[in-house]
Amino acid sequence: MAKNVVVIGAQWGDEGKGKIVDWLAEETSGVVRFQGGHNAGHTLVVGGKKTILRLIPSGILHEKLDCFIGSGVVVSPEALLGEIDELNAAGVKNVEGRLKIAPTCTLILPYHIALDQAREASRGSGKIGTTGRGIGPAYEDKIARRSIRMVDLFDVEKLKTKLQSNIEYYNVQLEHLHKAEPVKFEDVFAVIEKFADRIKPMITDVSSTLYAKYEKGEKVLFEGAQGTLLDIDYGTYPFVTSSNCLAGAASAGAGVPPQMLNYVLGIVKAYTTRVGSGPFPTELFDDIGAGLAKRGHEFGSVTGRARRCGWFDAAALKRSIQVNGISGICITKLDVMDGIENINICVGYELPDGSKTDILPFGSDAVEGCKPIYETMPGWTESTFGVKEFNKLPENAKAYLKRIEEACGAPIAIVSTGPDREETIVLQHPFA
Repeated sequence: MAKNVVVIGAQWGDEGKGKIVDWLAEETSGVVRFQGGHNAGHTLVVGGKKTILRLIPSGILHEKLDCFIGSGVVVSPEALLGEIDELNAAGVKNVEGRLKIAPTCTLILPYHIALDQAREASRGSGKIGTTGRGIGPAYEDKIARRSIRMVDLFDVEKLKTKLQSNIEYYNVQLEHLHKAEPVKFEDVFAVIEKFADRIKPMITDVSSTLYAKYEKGEKVLFEGAQGTLLDIDYGTYPFVTSSNCLAGAASAGAGVPPQMLNYVLGIVKAYTTRVGSGPFPTELFDDIGAGLAKRGHEFGSVTGRARRCGWFDAAALKRSIQVNGISGICITKLDVMDGIENINICVGYELPDGSKTDILPFGSDAVEGCKPIYETMPGWTESTFGVKEFNKLPENAKAYLKRIEEACGAPIAIVSTGPDREETIVLQHPFA
């Protein structure tokens, strides 16, 4: 049977997964998104041309590939069709013909967005940092068994009944709890009518289709969104996303058996970033942090929000390796570290009681009390941008990468030295 690869973010998201999925996709017959929503931004650069994807898998630029949205994804129909239109305008061929959407995907509708934004406004200084796009409330509907799903588009009368019930439920919260404007049935139904006929042909039994590929020996790539430290169970709760971001979620989110997941590639930056609120032990508030942000263009591809920057955290990566079963790691944005005189690596934490640990604890309260323990290594002045062979990296850059391997306990499989497909060093190919 073919080797299938799961690509996940091993930090707080924004690690550069899109480029790596796009690069690996050439080896496969399909790419699957298995969780998250259009709060995920995956940036691809091919031949100097930038493409930003939010819902559609990062294999879509390979014109012979099928792309799948599994049932673990919550789908905003407006965002999805907007993204399809952007790709069509950019000349990407047969997007709607190659995109397959699971019938069990939960829809994000206007009342989800209204409640998400009303809640965040009500939190004041206690904001979680949500994108306000309705992701969390849509996942709540899923767990509460009141979701409107893709399959509901095929039975309009039942859909109307479910929709009316949901709108009544949400309006109680909007009007009485948050003092916000209610949503109207006719407005929401008009949105559904607008997109239904266009989306229905894309609805496919994704689970069966992927299993058929597996039985034929075809390779499949599973694409995660956000990052491990934002996982709803294992991240810095409550400053997390609303889905499971771990490699294991690919099985449930795509509807495939666990034995189909053969290799887990964890993507990490050569430093650490975080968007929004929540604890961040290695965060920098000095010129070095500002320099990382500037050179790394650290602004969210979906929200435009500035990312917080800090030193590489091997203790946090160790937790990600443990909960994901990471087979190999991919280091991205190594070139952003060029020119730093001395580089720190966090190898553990000192806890408030004076004890020490070499792995990130669970929950935001525990992480908030962590004081990083650093090792300092000499930096390098030479440019690593665009280098394609490991032995052509500066000696200090190679030493830095080797120390990351030792500190976190997983091998480096790939090093990315720039945003383009070709700016990549391969040490161990995941599909080899």
